[in-house]
Amino acid sequence: MTIYNFSAGPAVLPKPVLEKAQEELVNYKSSQMSVMELSHRSVLFDEIIKNAEKLLRELMDIPENYKVLFLQGGASLQFTMIPLNLAQGKKALYVNTGAWAKKAISAAKQIEDVEVEVIASSEDKNFTYIPKITKDMVDQDAAYLHITTNETIGGIRYTDIPDTGDVPLIADMSSNILANDYNVSDFGIIYAGAQKNIGPAGLTVVIIREDLIKEGQNIPPMLDYSVLAANDSMYNTPPTYAIYIAGLVFEWLKDLGGLDEVLKQDQEKAQLLYDYIDSTDFYISPVAKEDRSITNVPFITGDDELDKKFNSEAKNYGFENLKGHRSVGGMRASLYNAFPKEGVEELVKFMKNFEEENKEK
Repeated sequence: MTIYNFSAGPAVLPKPVLEKAQEELVNYKSSQMSVMELSHRSVLFDEIIKNAEKLLRELMDIPENYKVLFLQGGASLQFTMIPLNLAQGKKALYVNTGAWAKKAISAAKQIEDVEVEVIASSEDKNFTYIPKITKDMVDQDAAYLHITTNETIGGIRYTDIPDTGDVPLIADMSSNILANDYNVSDFGIIYAGAQKNIGPAGLTVVIIREDLIKEGQNIPPMLDYSVLAANDSMYNTPPTYAIYIAGLVFEWLKDLGGLDEVLKQDQEKAQLLYDYIDSTDFYISPVAKEDRSITNVPFITGDDELDKKFNSEAKNYGFENLKGHRSVGGMRASLYNAFPKEGVEELVKFMKNFEEENKEK
């Protein structure tokens, strides 16, 4: 039985990447050492991290005036680092679009001398749409505006990036980095936990415009962008193996034809699923059509017991991790770059059969 992993994260990785990692696991480049055993100060690891950055810059067309940092702590640590570095004694603006945006807002509120203002929210409709943001809503004296470009749990994404004027736009891009057509230059900071579309858990990528890196602030060094940037992500031992795997993923994406080709494939996969959901009244997509995520697709039947039955039977067919997040229930198919199109095709077949067997006669 073929297993299809729909996990929202840690998520499916490209098979060619895993195979290459397996091949090199115990003897990387004739060193007779695993990458996991290499010193982060060694020539071999220096090549790994520099190549990973080079490939990421190429894939995302990252301008020269942005630093790329490979850090730890997940996106959740960035919820604190961003206001700590950018907004002490200032106002920080947020858009509330769901569970992860709410966590970022909550973390910022823990910092005493940061004033947090939520300028828009979609909580009124259970986070099923992206609220419209206009330039006149953005206080030009604010330190930044923070958005979550894709809500992993709710399955909504920004298709249009808001105009913030001179206020830096900060984006948690954890679940749709490398699966969008955004311009890096439209953002002050992009950050993402790696475990969805980049590599294994333990690595966080931060892409930060250099003018936002401030020295001389009273911040613990491990939370200070200026310290981490000055040391090229090497202030302490970085997550070496996760960086190595990320580099292999970047190579794989480049070989596929880059982000334009990958985005095309992602859109096709998502459309297959959405087209079927929209063709029947048995399944429901709760998300506004114009704001639907192409990486995380939640759906329900409208009957909790039927949803439980669906998830149980789906697992028996080899569909792993289709159960929706515990906070919303139902089902969720996460279709990251490495997820195969045939997995979506097989899911749609299963959904059709399940509908035939369970719909009211």
